Amino acid sequence: MKTSGKADGKLMDMLTGYAASHQHPFNVFVHMVGIPTIMLGVMIPLTWITFAVNGFSFSLAHVLIVAFFLFYVTLDVLFAVVFLIAGSLMEMLAAKLGAYPGNTGWIIAAACFFGGYAAQFIGHAVEKSMPVLVKHPIQANLAAPFFTVVELFKIAGLREDLFDAVKAQIEQRQQQRSESV
Repeated sequence: MKTSGKADGKLMDMLTGYAASHQHPFNVFVHMVGIPTIMLGVMIPLTWITFAVNGFSFSLAHVLIVAFFLFYVTLDVLFAVVFLIAGSLMEMLAAKLGAYPGNTGWIIAAACFFGGYAAQFIGHAVEKSMPVLVKHPIQANLAAPFFTVVELFKIAGLREDLFDAVKAQIEQRQQQRSESV
């Protein structure tokens, strides 16, 4: 499934920028585990804040998932739908973990959040690259879950034409940098 026009350019720019600083297999692996772990840590307390509208109950975690989905649809419909499904499953897990008695939910949320971020920094130390989080924290937190979905497609060997184009664009950028030095 392809997007068109402006969205294609926006998608390619984001993927190329992300992939350029996530080349080392260990860093990619750490992100594949760490990003969902961070999201879980954020969603646990968000499941505690609920609203009822016209007989429907929803939490701030639901709002977060839908907001991310709407942004991701502007980049790529298929990736966005896969995120929506995975995010919904993650919200259900967050609600279960958040329902544990006492401070257990807070402890799990904090461990996921801080442990996930620590893993990201370790991955970037191995890669010897600056985490996007340091340079662009909002962009990093908005884009990271999307890139986790994208990386799953890459691992599964799906949409290889997209990944070939990203690889070619990274190589072109590296060549331009080396020529300008």
